[in-house]
Amino acid sequence: MKKLIFLSTLILCLTNVKAQNKAITTSGNILQLAIPAVAFGSTFIWNDDHTKPTWQFIKAYGTSLVLEQTLKHIVLKPRPDGSDNFSFPSGHTTSAFTGAAFIQRRYGWKYGIPSYLLASYVGYTRIQAKKHDGWDVLAGATIGIGSSYLFTKPYAKKNIDVSLNKVQGGYMIGFNYTF
Repeated sequence: MKKLIFLSTLILCLTNVKAQNKAITTSGNILQLAIPAVAFGSTFIWNDDHTKPTWQFIKAYGTSLVLEQTLKHIVLKPRPDGSDNFSFPSGHTTSAFTGAAFIQRRYGWKYGIPSYLLASYVGYTRIQAKKHDGWDVLAGATIGIGSSYLFTKPYAKKNIDVSLNKVQGGYMIGFNYTF
């Protein structure tokens, strides 16, 4: 059922590509926040304490944000629409790809491929809105992926559980393996 809902949403997004430009831009604005929000939320759902996933996400997202903002203020590249000089790199794309790469790195390609497709759509929305060109989007994606790969460790489901219990007259060692 979840796959069906996801596929329906993805098809809806892709069929609306020919829709009004404002709708495309708005969907990109939403997704650039939704993808990292899902990634951040996942750290509370699948929390394996030994790798501290919430902290991993905060470091990855924070690094990408600082690097992206620093480059914007150093490079001062004009936007294609002429609105300002903060085109390089794309912040929307950096945000979306940081979330997508975190999801892929942490939980695998099964969840990573749809995340990367949605992040790529965000990049497309920035180009069609004339806020960025391909180089801005590519740089944002590179920063997002790089920062997530730098700080994110894959989720490791515990298969083995060992316990030690005190029983009458001694101790008992418990061993549980989950297939």
